[in-house]
This record gives sequence, structure tokens and C-alpha cells, in this order.
Amino acid sequence: MMTRTTSKTVIFAQPFVVNERDGELLPGVYTVEIEEEGFERVSSTHSRRMSLVMPCRANDGIPQYIPVEPGALAAALARDVRCGD
Repeated sequence: MMTRTTSKTVIFAQPFVVNERDGELLPGVYTVEIEEEGFERVSSTHSRRMSLVMPCRANDGIPQYIPVEPGALAAALARDVRCGD
């Protein structure tokens, strides 16, 4: 088995919430890190998403990694677009 990490850049124009427990985050450019575990089957290679994290800074400036559910991230991005209209 092999593990692969990719990243995706997301941009928030407004303060936003991805997880209630992590509170409101500041607008800006964020890089979401996606870790996938690959495995081989007889005829092909497959992968499954193991984790999705978004590095950011807490209000006190300390770096932290927030675990993110793909659906919650998509919803936060959709709310941000609606707020910008």
C-alpha cells in the first residue's frame, strides 16, 4: 500500500465556519491537504481518501491543522459565494 498527499487551494472572501468546534476563520487563501491511501487489485489501482486537513492560524497566531469533511468544505465555499453576491 502507498500513501499519496495532494493539495487544493480554496479562497474565502468572507469570514467562514467549516466546523462549529473550530469556530470562525478569517477570509483568505487556504491550502487543503488531501491524504489518500492507494491499494492494488488484480486489474487496477484504487485509492480511498484517508484525511482532509486545512492548515490555518488560530486567533492567537498559532498554526493548527483543522480536519475537514469534504461536504462541510463544499458547503462553506457555497455560503461564501452567496455572501459575496
